[in-house]
Parts: sequence; C-alpha cells; structure tokens
Amino acid sequence: MNWLWAIVVGLILGVIARAILPGKQAIPLWLTCVYGILGGMLGNAVAGWIGVRHTEGFDWIRHLLQLAGPC
Repeated sequence: MNWLWAIVVGLILGVIARAILPGKQAIPLWLTCVYGILGGMLGNAVAGWIGVRHTEGFDWIRHLLQLAGPC
C-alpha cells in the first residue's frame, strides 16, 4: 500500500512542480508525471533503507525524500 501512496504523491508533486516552474518546459506533461512517480518511489525506497519508512504520525522525512527524489 505504501507504493501506491508513493505513486499518487509522486504524480501530484510532478504536476505541482510543472505548474510552479516558470517558462515552457522541454518535456511533455506525461513525462513530468512519470518523473514525479519515479521520484516518489525512489524517495519511498530510500526511506525504507535508512529506517524511517514507518514512523508515528505524519511521515515528514519520507515525504521530503519523495520530494527530493526527482531532483
């Protein structure tokens, strides 16, 4: 179930990043979404590797890693 959330969060972050960045992007919207999804999954995997995947409350560290994944 965590991978499903990583995909959803990555998709949302990809669309938000595209809306925030000024100017015309050189890649299509679908590729931006794919990069966001891959970044979310990568951040989720890194969170598991460093042992912060499951924490009490809101997983701020995991979500920050998901955000940093595509960078």
